[in-house]
Amino acid sequence: MCLLTGCTVGPNYHKPQVPVPPAFRNTTAAQQEAAASLADLPWWQVFKDPVLQNLIRTGLERNYDVRVAAEQIIAAREQVGVARASQLPQISLKPSYSGGKSGLVVPNVNTNTLSVTANVSYQLDLFGGLRRATEAARATLLATEEGRRTVLLTLVGDIGTNYYQLLAQDLQLQIARDTVVAQEKSVALTKSRADYGVATNVDWLQARQVLDAANAQIPDLERQIRRTEDAISILLGNYPADVPRGATFTVDQFPPELPVGLTSALLERRPDIRKAEKNLIYYNAEIGVARAQFFPQISLTGSGGRSIAFTSLMTNPASIWTYGASMVQSVFAGGQLKSNLRYAESQERQALLTYMQTIQKAFGDVSDAVVDVQKYREVRIQNEQYVKDLTESLRLSEMRYNGGIATYLEVLDAQRSRFTEQLTLAQSRGNEFQSVVQLYRALGGGWQ
Repeated sequence: MCLLTGCTVGPNYHKPQVPVPPAFRNTTAAQQEAAASLADLPWWQVFKDPVLQNLIRTGLERNYDVRVAAEQIIAAREQVGVARASQLPQISLKPSYSGGKSGLVVPNVNTNTLSVTANVSYQLDLFGGLRRATEAARATLLATEEGRRTVLLTLVGDIGTNYYQLLAQDLQLQIARDTVVAQEKSVALTKSRADYGVATNVDWLQARQVLDAANAQIPDLERQIRRTEDAISILLGNYPADVPRGATFTVDQFPPELPVGLTSALLERRPDIRKAEKNLIYYNAEIGVARAQFFPQISLTGSGGRSIAFTSLMTNPASIWTYGASMVQSVFAGGQLKSNLRYAESQERQALLTYMQTIQKAFGDVSDAVVDVQKYREVRIQNEQYVKDLTESLRLSEMRYNGGIATYLEVLDAQRSRFTEQLTLAQSRGNEFQSVVQLYRALGGGWQ
C-alpha cells in the first residue's frame, strides 16, 4: 500500500512537554495574579517618551541587523521554493539547428535540419524524503522569522537601555557642573575670609578639593556621553552623531507593580524559544530525509521531439519518443547511510536539549529582571533619602563653621559626601529605568 500511495518515513513532530514553574521567582502576589503581562503592550505604550519612541522607530527602519534579518527571511523563503520544486516534474527543451552540403556532382544538395527535443524527469517520492526536505526548509524559514523577531526585541531593548543610560549621564554631568558653580562661590568666599584673617589658607585649599573633584568628573562624563551617543547612533543605522533627549527621569513613569503574566505564556511570547522549537522541527524532519535514503530512489524519464529537414523542398517531419523508469538502491555504502541517520538523530537530540535550555534561560532572565526592578527601586528610594540627609548635614556644618564652632574640614566632608551621593542617585535612577527595559525584553515584549 505504501508503494502505491506513498508514505513518509521518519518521526512526525510532536511538541515536547516541558514542565514550567507555576510562577516566576522573585515576583510578588500582585504580579503573579495578573494574567496580563507587561510584554503584551507594544513598546510605544511602555516607553512613553516621544523622543525615545522616534529613536526606536528609526532603529527599526534603518538598523543593519534588522535589514540583514529581513534578507535572511527572503533567502529562507526561496529555499522552501527550491525544496518544493524537487517534488515536481522537471521539464527541459533542447532546440538545435544544423546545416551542410553534400554531393560530388552538380547540383549539390543542401541539408538544413531543425530539431526540438523535450526531456521530462520526475522522481517518485514514495517514501517521503522530498516531503521531509520541504518540511525541514519550511521549519528553517519559520526559525528565521523568529530570529528576526529576536533581533527586533533586542534592538528595542538596546535602544531603551542606552537612552536611559544617556539620561543618567546627562544628569550626572549637570550635577557636576552645578557643583562647580556652587564650589567656585564657596572657594571665593573662603579665600576672602582667609585674606581678612577670618579663615586660614588651609580652609581655602580644602574648599578647592571638592571643586577640583567636580572639575575632574566633567571631562570623564562628557567622554561617557559621547560613547553612549555613538552606540545609539550605530543602533539607529547612522554614523556617530548627537542624539536628541526628551523628558528627564520621572519616578511615576512606570507603575509600582509591573505585571509579568502567566509562566506558560512565556513559551509562546519569547521569539528565541519559538526559534529553538522551529530548529527542533527542522532536525526532526532531517531524520526522515536520512531514513528515506535507505529505500529505493525511483525516477521516471521521458523525452520526445521533432526533427524537420530542409532540402530544396521541405520533407515530412520526423518524431522521436522515448520513455523509461530507473531505480537506484544502495547495496553497500560503507556504513554511510547508518552514520548519516545516527548523525541526524543526534542533531535532533541536541536541538531538544537546546530548546529546553533556552526555556530555562528565559525564566532566569525574567527572574533576574524582576529582582533588578524591585531592588533598584529600593536603592533609588534610599539614595534619595541619603541625599536629603547629606544636604541637611551640609547646611548645619556650614552654620557651625560660620559660627566658629567647627573647622572647614567638617564642611568639606559634607560637601564631598553629598556630591558623591548625588552622582550615585543619578545612576540609581538610570539603573531603575534600565531594569524595566530588561524586564520588558525578558518577558518577550518589544518586537510587535
